[in-house]
Amino acid sequence: MNDIRVSALVLLHPQRPGLLMVRKAGTTSFMLPGGKPEEGETAEDTIVREIAEELGLDLDRHRLHALGTFAAAAANEADHRVIGDVFCYDGQPEGLDVENIAHLAEIAEAGWFPIDPLPADTETRQFAPLTRNEVIPALQAAGRSSG
Repeated sequence: MNDIRVSALVLLHPQRPGLLMVRKAGTTSFMLPGGKPEEGETAEDTIVREIAEELGLDLDRHRLHALGTFAAAAANEADHRVIGDVFCYDGQPEGLDVENIAHLAEIAEAGWFPIDPLPADTETRQFAPLTRNEVIPALQAAGRSSG
């Protein structure tokens, strides 16, 4: 099994329980926004760059807090495991329109999903194992599952 290293971001809805997730073009799985590091990038550098590329948002590094590093089966790549450095963001990034989330680059769709419980997977919409099985339980254990 091959490993894929990523950085991912937890953004919670400011008024109601909900977690921002994105779906890449050509896939059916929703996952946390983020992506793979470029040469020489730290996990924090990666998440700041990826959120700018995917959602057009400039993150304030002082509001990022590590939730942890988690591993799970990759959502979109067979025989791969994803290892995610996951960050929580305190509050909302400047410029985020919670009702009309901008999405750029390879992102086809972005939306808010309830955490407790996360909706069941269907044939046309799944949730990444890293988010469902690792990140959400960690958020609940840390008492951070609501905005």
